[in-house]
Amino acid sequence: MTTGIPLVGVLIIFMLGSAVGSFLNVVIHRLPAGLSIVLPSSRCPRCHTQLQASENIPVLGWLWLRGRCRYCFAPISARYPLVEAATGILFLLVFWAFSISAQTFGYWVFFSWLLALALIDLDTMMLPNSLTQTGLVAGLGFQAIAGSFNLGSGPAHQLAMGILGAVLGIWMFDIMSCVGTLALGQPAMGGGDAKLAAMIGAWLGWQYLLLAALLACAVGAVVGGAAIGLGWIDRRQPVPFGPFLALGAVFVTFWGEAMLSIYLRWFWPLN
Repeated sequence: MTTGIPLVGVLIIFMLGSAVGSFLNVVIHRLPAGLSIVLPSSRCPRCHTQLQASENIPVLGWLWLRGRCRYCFAPISARYPLVEAATGILFLLVFWAFSISAQTFGYWVFFSWLLALALIDLDTMMLPNSLTQTGLVAGLGFQAIAGSFNLGSGPAHQLAMGILGAVLGIWMFDIMSCVGTLALGQPAMGGGDAKLAAMIGAWLGWQYLLLAALLACAVGAVVGGAAIGLGWIDRRQPVPFGPFLALGAVFVTFWGEAMLSIYLRWFWPLN
């Protein structure tokens, strides 16, 4: 863990992350609609006027425009700069935790995938196969590369752990979905959740996948229960689970080792 980053380094990493966040906004908006994520370039969703370079600067562009299109004055959602800022902050946190390493570059990619999937799930109750499947393949590639950099027990062992995590994710969530459907009398979980769990398992391995799933279930139960209690949603209304899985994965990426140590110390103490 690095203890200090020069201010210029902080700015560069944040700018890099916010630029990635700007691209994620495009993915989140266009991918579910079946639109190209490359063309056309960024434009106003109402009047379709192409944004100028100064208007397309992450975070600052929205502030410069005061949240409105310069041409038709249509409001621009505040979620755009929030996603950009959140991505920049995630990039900084990863760098702070892992410094300059293969893990840093890998987790930048991983967290970007998770953020896009979480927000698409919130918007559409859908986790696109194109993202979960490519994310799974990227996770297995990361395991092999990480093993080559002596961050584990070698490329073959790391790759095997990633494959085991992916298989466990699919099986575990398919079983949970079947049991939940039988208990509730309605679909309890979408097929995309199992694929997202497999992707997380490929990136983090089976142990961290279990921790992420446990955290996701706990947070989801609390949030869902509170929403039902406050009357925001109906008891049988489906709730997207992808954001909770993504949150659990981010949490265990940073603190999974400490959580496992606490668990082993409490429940499997050495004699």
